[in-house]
Amino acid sequence: MALLGSHTKNSHTKNSHTKSSRTKGSRPDEARTGGRPPGAGAPSATGPSAADRPRQPAGKSTRNLPGLAFAAVGVALAWAVHRLVPAVPMLTAAVVLGIAAAHVPGIRARVRGAGKPGLTLAGKRLMRVGIVLLGLKLSLDDVLGLGWATAAMVVAVVVATFFGTLWLGRRLGLRGDQPLLIATGYSICGASAIGAVSEVSGSDEEDVATSVALVTLCGTLAIAVLPLLHHPLGLDDAQFGRWAGASVHDVGQVVATAQTAGSAALGDAVLVKLMRVALLAPLVAAVAVSARHRRQSGGQAAGASGTSGKRPPLVPLFVVGFLAAVVLRTTGWVPGSGLDAAQHAQELLLAAALFGLGSAVHLPSLVRTGGRVAALGLCSWVVVAGVSYGGVLLTT
Repeated sequence: MALLGSHTKNSHTKNSHTKSSRTKGSRPDEARTGGRPPGAGAPSATGPSAADRPRQPAGKSTRNLPGLAFAAVGVALAWAVHRLVPAVPMLTAAVVLGIAAAHVPGIRARVRGAGKPGLTLAGKRLMRVGIVLLGLKLSLDDVLGLGWATAAMVVAVVVATFFGTLWLGRRLGLRGDQPLLIATGYSICGASAIGAVSEVSGSDEEDVATSVALVTLCGTLAIAVLPLLHHPLGLDDAQFGRWAGASVHDVGQVVATAQTAGSAALGDAVLVKLMRVALLAPLVAAVAVSARHRRQSGGQAAGASGTSGKRPPLVPLFVVGFLAAVVLRTTGWVPGSGLDAAQHAQELLLAAALFGLGSAVHLPSLVRTGGRVAALGLCSWVVVAGVSYGGVLLTT
C-alpha cells in the first residue's frame, strides 16, 4: 500500500508537471510572459494576436494630421491678420506666423515634433497645387496687350536679377542652394518660386526656409519703402505700377505696394508681375535639366555611395499644370465665379504652404549666416529695383 501510494503520488506529480509544461507551450502570449523568446512555439490557430499585427499603414495615414491642423490654424490666423491690417498680405502673415510658431515656447516642441511631417507635406504638395492655380491669374492676351517692349523689359529684369544674385551669392560663400533659391525668389515671384525650384533641385529644407525668410522680409519692406520713392524718382502712376510689378517679389506684396498709387497703377503692376510669374515655368524646367545633368555626371559616385539615382523630370508635372491653367484662362471658358473660387483656393493653399516653410526656419542658424545672407538680399534688391526702374523709363 505504501509503495502503491508512493507510485500514485509520483505519477500525479509527474502528470501535473507534464500538464504544466504543456500549458506553458500552448499559448504564445503565456510563453512570452514566462520568459520564452517572442514568437517561440507553434502559431495560434486564429493567427497573430492584435498586438502582433503590423500597424504601419495606420501610422502613415495619420502622422500628417497634426501638422496639417497646425497649418490650418496658421492660415486662419494669417487671414485674420490681413483682415485687421489690410496692408499686410495674407501670405506674408502666414510666413511670419510659421516662423513664430517654430520658436514660441510650448508650441515649438509640437511644431518641430509631431507637426513636422504634416507641415513638410504642406510646404511641398500644397505649394504645387497653389502654383498650378496661380496660372489662372495669367492670360496670354493680357501679356500681349502690354506690348513687346514691356515683355522684353521683364525678361531683362528677370535675367539680370537671377544671374547677378546667383553669382554674388556664390562669391559670398553661402551654403548649399541658398544662392539659387534667393536668386529665384527675387527674380520671379518670391516664396512661391522658391518652393517650385526647390522641388526639382532637391534643396535642403533649411536652405529653403532661410531663403523664404529673406525674400519675405525684403518684400515686406518694399511695401513701405517703394511708395516713398514714387514722386522723388519722377514716376507717374502708371510707371510706378510697372516698377512695382517688375521689382517687388510676391504677388500680394505687389498689390499692397501698387495700390497706393491708384487703380490704374495697380492694374499695370499686376500684369507686369504676372509676366514675371509666366517665366517661372521655363526657369523651373532649366533647373530640372541642370539637376538631371548633375546627377547623370555624378552617377558613378552616387552609385558607389549608395545614394538614390532618381532623376528629376525635365518638366515637372506642376509646371505643366501651371501652363495648362494659363491656356485655360486664355480660352475664356472659366466663368468669373470659377476664377474667384480658384483665387481663394490658391491663396489658402499657398498660405498653408508658406506657414509650413516658415515653421522650418531656425533663427539661430539664420543669425549665424545672417551677415552674408543680408548682404546678398540688399544687393539683389538694389539690382532688381535699379534694372526695373531703368527698364520702365525706357519702355514708357
